[in-house]
Amino acid sequence: MGISLGGSKFGPVSEINVVPLIDILLVLLVIFMAVRPQIAYGLPADLPQQAISEALPAPGVVVVEVFGDGALRINQDPVEWQDLQARLREIFKMRASRVAFVRGDSATEFGAVARAIDVMRGSGITTVGLMTPELENVR
Repeated sequence: MGISLGGSKFGPVSEINVVPLIDILLVLLVIFMAVRPQIAYGLPADLPQQAISEALPAPGVVVVEVFGDGALRINQDPVEWQDLQARLREIFKMRASRVAFVRGDSATEFGAVARAIDVMRGSGITTVGLMTPELENVR
């Protein structure tokens, strides 16, 4: 940093010479660029693995139908209330997607549908969708 005193005509000039400061800045920049890649930082990440061929999702949608008389069906196959959870676990054992739907007819009480949803959640199904006749006719 220098100060130019100038001549007697202009008087003293007090400007900072920034050229040496820029040189120091560039040297520091090069030093930090050279040191930075050698510093290890971050958290370890678990990368996704390729799915095993046995665990491929089975095709089709699982629909549990609850009827007004208390009867149950899983994809048109009749099932009893006490066997519902075991059958759902068997169906979803080899599936990657844990999504199923509940369909109730107009004579079905809400308590029966809620009981079916509770059994489905207890068997490991993460997402339970509701199917109604109005939504089915939209297609």
